[in-house]
Amino acid sequence: MPGFSESDVFIEMRDGVRLAASLYLPEREGPWPALLEALPYRKDDVTASYRSEYERLAEEFGYAVARVDVRGTGSSEGLATDEYPVEEQKDMVQVIEWLAAQEWSTGNVGMFGTSYSGFNSIQVAMERPPALKAIVPIFATDDRYMDDVHYFGGALKGIDQIDYPTYMLSMNALPPVPSLAGDDWRAKWRERFEGNEPWLITWLEEQTKGPYWDHGSLNTDYGSIQAATMLVAGWADGYRNNSFRTMERLTCPKRLLFGPWAHASTATSLPGPHIDLVPEMVRWWDRWLKGERNGIDEEPPIVLFARRSTRPEADLEEVRGEWRFEPGWPLERMRVMPYALSEARTDVVPNAEGMDLLSVRGDVGWTAWISCAGHLPFGQPIDQREDEAYSLVYDWGPLEEELDILGHPRLEITLRSSVPVTYLNAKLCDVFEDGTSALLTRGLLNLTQRESRIDPSPLEPGKEYTVTLELEATSWIFEKGHRVRLDLAGADWPNAWSPPTPAEITFLRGDATLVLPVLNGPTPVAERPQLPPVERRTLEMGEGPTADTDTDAEARKGIVWRIDHDVLNRRTSTTIDHGGEPAEAKPGTIVHEHYAGTLDVSTEDPGDAGAAGLGSFDIRWGDVHVRTEARLSLRSDASTYHLKMELDALENDKPKWSRSWERSIPRKLQ
Repeated sequence: MPGFSESDVFIEMRDGVRLAASLYLPEREGPWPALLEALPYRKDDVTASYRSEYERLAEEFGYAVARVDVRGTGSSEGLATDEYPVEEQKDMVQVIEWLAAQEWSTGNVGMFGTSYSGFNSIQVAMERPPALKAIVPIFATDDRYMDDVHYFGGALKGIDQIDYPTYMLSMNALPPVPSLAGDDWRAKWRERFEGNEPWLITWLEEQTKGPYWDHGSLNTDYGSIQAATMLVAGWADGYRNNSFRTMERLTCPKRLLFGPWAHASTATSLPGPHIDLVPEMVRWWDRWLKGERNGIDEEPPIVLFARRSTRPEADLEEVRGEWRFEPGWPLERMRVMPYALSEARTDVVPNAEGMDLLSVRGDVGWTAWISCAGHLPFGQPIDQREDEAYSLVYDWGPLEEELDILGHPRLEITLRSSVPVTYLNAKLCDVFEDGTSALLTRGLLNLTQRESRIDPSPLEPGKEYTVTLELEATSWIFEKGHRVRLDLAGADWPNAWSPPTPAEITFLRGDATLVLPVLNGPTPVAERPQLPPVERRTLEMGEGPTADTDTDAEARKGIVWRIDHDVLNRRTSTTIDHGGEPAEAKPGTIVHEHYAGTLDVSTEDPGDAGAAGLGSFDIRWGDVHVRTEARLSLRSDASTYHLKMELDALENDKPKWSRSWERSIPRKLQ
């Protein structure tokens, strides 16, 4: 098999800032199409383990691959002012022009990546650089406000506050790699440290959908993308909601691969089943970058894993189900099936006015867990019955035959609130014959955003409002004898921050309907997808050195996921702790990551909530040893978020610099 060569280069931008890139070039006759992945996660150390995928694309499949540190991160110059800033899209357009102009390049460029690099693949494609012919965004979204790690249903995300904001502040404060930056790397480090600002401050201030979140959101203009687009999504991932609406609205060549996965590699995700994604991406690029008539654009455009009733586990290894093709979106055989709450079996007793009463409790939701992160301790839902003790529960069935749903369920309800600001959470569950309640999807609505995400309005206590709550996209086949269950609560903690005050929500059961997107019969495509099995895999950021071990105990070593109920003080808390042992990221480079945090909420006053988080990076390049640590404290009351963040830098275990930030940010109908 031909080999490959690896080299480090700097690509100069329009303003003189240089971006650091690693090039992986095939050792075979060229020229070759180029593939670009751009991330803020430090290509030369923190995510150096990714390089086996780039090597494979060059050596095995004949593509030139460029891995770029985005502006202000890793060994690139400049400052990282925010995620997805305007400058970043301009930079990537210029990088694509540079790649297309190289003597080893055919002039055709593709872009790809997971999460952040999936987002910027979409965003750069919206700019329409002429050389960009095809993209593969993996676990990304078209709506940065509704479907990112910041807000959920119009409420502030919860568990994400002790994860992404801290490790990005800490990571962005690391120095460039000394061997690449030169003798003045410490001066460059200090400049970066002093210019580094917490991205979280802006995110907390931007509490409603608007121009800030619309920037980089494809849902503002689906027609802007001309590059052939292959979307990759996972049913257990936090970014799955865009998949069907994006497939429906894109006008370019398009394909959707929708698997069972969380926000992790398709080769290692909990849950599986697993596939080797690389050959599937290569088929897409071979068609659109090399012009090979390989038939991928003639296949049905949706490849989908239809999930089937599976007993819940926090670390479920594989969900039951089957792969199938679907002919497009929306599906002709789809119909809506209403489930009236008045026809459900329930233990809910109407109040004196004949209405069902929901008392909002701030800690409901902990059995549902997972958010956008992909590795433990960000695990999967467990049996929902402990949460259901503090929810309103409605059942239909047992089912006399299988029920196959695909798409977005929704709840239509007319309600009253006792307070101006509160939330409504809905969970759709599959109830087994022994009573086990398995969560398959959920949705949350900040009721002040019932009519507008841009211009929310408070509720008038006692006034009736008819609202629609859309649940997240799902696929599920309920098996015969199982029951369909709807759980209603006033919180989805710790996935989302709890509402500001105690509240009561009342509604007439006869005016409430659960609407399911039901498939009438099997797919019209008889052929089954043949997806490549896993033969090679890539370690991901945060997996640590035990990821390839054979025993569950070793794989979970050092991971903490704990729920605590402080009975006397009326508080519930969750604690997480993860990050592998120090590991050799590449010869001569040792990296140790550590993330930890706690969220807590009062069971009597949901506005009384908080989070404390830590993210640290410890890197050794030979004799050079640096460390950064970011700490977060975020508390709330009914009216305000109180934020404090601290950042330290050390060299050879000796403190160098420290910074801190404190803000009190009003809750704007939050």
